[in-house]
Amino acid sequence: ALFMAGFSLGRRDLSQPGTPASDEKAFEPFWNTYNTIIDRYAGGPVDKTKLIEGAIKGMIAALDDPYSSYLTPEEFQVTLQGISVQFEGIGAEIGTQNATGATTDCATLGPDCRLVVISPIDGSPAQKAGVKAGDVVLTVDGTSIDGLTVDGARDRIRGKKGTQVVLTVSRKGEPNPVKLTITRDVIVQKEVVTRDLAGGTIGYIDLTGFSDNSAASLHQAVVADLAKGEKRLILDLRGNPGGFVTAARSVASEFIGSGTIFWQEDAQGNKVPTEATPGGAATDPSIKLVVLIDKGSASASEIVAGAMRDTKRATLVGETTFGKGTVQEWTPLEGAGGFKLTVAKWLTPDQEWIHHKGIDPDVKVTVPANLPAGQDPVLDKAVQVLSASAGLRRAA
Repeated sequence: ALFMAGFSLGRRDLSQPGTPASDEKAFEPFWNTYNTIIDRYAGGPVDKTKLIEGAIKGMIAALDDPYSSYLTPEEFQVTLQGISVQFEGIGAEIGTQNATGATTDCATLGPDCRLVVISPIDGSPAQKAGVKAGDVVLTVDGTSIDGLTVDGARDRIRGKKGTQVVLTVSRKGEPNPVKLTITRDVIVQKEVVTRDLAGGTIGYIDLTGFSDNSAASLHQAVVADLAKGEKRLILDLRGNPGGFVTAARSVASEFIGSGTIFWQEDAQGNKVPTEATPGGAATDPSIKLVVLIDKGSASASEIVAGAMRDTKRATLVGETTFGKGTVQEWTPLEGAGGFKLTVAKWLTPDQEWIHHKGIDPDVKVTVPANLPAGQDPVLDKAVQVLSASAGLRRAA
């Protein structure tokens, strides 16, 4: 299976050796209801497939978990497209929070379960239209999303290239709701963006996602920086909503030569460590590293940030991260779409569960709500941190 930040994708054998008698008893009301509908419903033809889909949706909805969901075959294909580096939509990662603004797990939207933008994808229609991390979505095309599931709201926001969607959002610092008209497009994520800082002495790498190609692209960027003599690096994970867990492991292993990157804890409490992989280009501790984080850094980004913090490999600069510490698994159903289910927690190397808490930076930088264009106090602080470390080495 391909593990994602937060979830894995793969087919597995769903056959079971037998159903316990207690479970058979529990299923009797379901089968009685199903058979009664088939035999006696007089309101029109009965679509058995829709009945089964509705039953599966109901079971998963009863978990009240925004990260677990059932998708029809059509929705399942759209979702598989959406987790690739190219898809159609507005280009924004979303999550949920309660009325106080704290990250929460909830399934049905309302006053205490609000749909929030974790981060717009760099260069996306959402970003161009002015969508910002922390925006709380109130309406889609003028209709309130209260009462919808998270997936239902997501489906309303998604759409084909060239079509428009109007989001009304509540934004911190704004007295009135903000209305944003967004033209959907094909979203192509450029996951690694590099540039040289401080007169070519610091290498800057902006990682915007965690696809199956991002680790290789990052490796190439790191090798290129080191070849130029840049022994001080900045890895920017701000606004990075996550992706494949395998990519997170590889990205962390680019800088951490050995040891545990993260742990997974299953429903029975069993903990399994995920170790660093060999071959990282910047594992030498003499290569100084700063990692930039903010509230838009989620899931796989937090795996990397947590590993950097606990192993003391890097200095974290910026703001507290989003706080998503669960693992989901996609299970395809033969001819019936698939479902996503929370199957584990992930923990940092020191076995901390950061769910709903996030990861605090070593150096906190508060970013003003209306920051003038071209200013980046977080990046400026990172350069200061690295310059100070270089000065200490020279003094020694």
